[in-house]
Amino acid sequence: MDVEALKTAVCAEVDRLSDQLLHASHEIHSHPELNFEEHFAHELLVDQLQSAGLQTTPHAYGVGTAFEASAGDTGFNVAVLCEYDALPGIGHACGHNIIATAGLGAGLAAAVVAAEAGGTLRIMGTPAEEGGGGKIELARRGAFDHVGAAMMVHPADADLIAMDTIALQELHVQFHGKAAHAAAAPWDGRNALDAAVLGYMNIAALRQHIRPTERVHGVFTKGGDKANIVPAETAMEWIVRSATIESLQPLKQRVLTSLECAATACACTIDHEWHGHTYADMIDNGPMVAAYVSNAARVGRVVVDPVAVGRQVVGSTDMGNISYLVPSIHPMIKVAADGVAIHTLEFAEWARSADGDKAVLDGAKMMAMTIVDLWTSAELRQAATAAFAERPFVEVL
Repeated sequence: MDVEALKTAVCAEVDRLSDQLLHASHEIHSHPELNFEEHFAHELLVDQLQSAGLQTTPHAYGVGTAFEASAGDTGFNVAVLCEYDALPGIGHACGHNIIATAGLGAGLAAAVVAAEAGGTLRIMGTPAEEGGGGKIELARRGAFDHVGAAMMVHPADADLIAMDTIALQELHVQFHGKAAHAAAAPWDGRNALDAAVLGYMNIAALRQHIRPTERVHGVFTKGGDKANIVPAETAMEWIVRSATIESLQPLKQRVLTSLECAATACACTIDHEWHGHTYADMIDNGPMVAAYVSNAARVGRVVVDPVAVGRQVVGSTDMGNISYLVPSIHPMIKVAADGVAIHTLEFAEWARSADGDKAVLDGAKMMAMTIVDLWTSAELRQAATAAFAERPFVEVL
């Protein structure tokens, strides 16, 4: 089997599909959709896959905006993942239009050589990464049960082997007090806004005594109805992050205790709900990363270790959970000028720029060639499996 010829073939296929892929990227960028509402992107990507003759399942695993396409029927099973949800108010400021179409391109190109390379491929549409935990929901429904390895690329302002991905869970809180006339009889009230403010201040004090790798941030979503009524109902949303899914658990309890104590101090009660999807930290598979870095060099990209160069991109993703289930990579691909952070309006503009378009095509080629490596190299598969076996065994679903 001529591996070099297979890699040349997948790169040529990406070039052949370039107009189609860039059109899809721009269309998704122009139609930003929130968690589990990505109907336009879902239909566009499904149509592309079906038009290529791939066996494609819309609304896969009972998730309305998920999909799955496949190629090949024997050999090692590799999944390339597509994200396509956007952020409220700032659209594709995380560049998911690039993730979607780089994944699409990698899948379509690899599918052309799957039979010759003796591999099996899945192209998976994974909605609601921005807080909705789409990949976690799909995993719970068996989407990754027979996958041998998984990959995707994520836009950034540099080419990095990994994102500094930390564990996360969302907390929704409601404080319940007692309404009263704020001027005539404030003593009859129990101020739920005071409880929420005091809870916020408790967490502000807590932040002095958490690890540098941990984050706690929140907003008020309800503060009361009128200034002359003692607020009886208030609400907040919090996000708690820590380096790993294991270290996240004690920090969650410290945050909740801070809020509960505030409610007690104000003679209020509190209800809370932890979001059903805990985002795990990302375990990037070293041998797979090395193969990706080598393939990136073939298209002229130098992918570096973010720790070594001091260019870490910190965030959370449900791809972390998948990395505990199968060997996975989540490298960052340069889209924007140095210093332009993701989740900003400026980054959203870069996601549709010429540099964003280049990332779609380069990302597709780099992943497609890495898929070829996994299909054709028993040594790489064995190394990836051995590295994966060293992960902690914790519950991520």
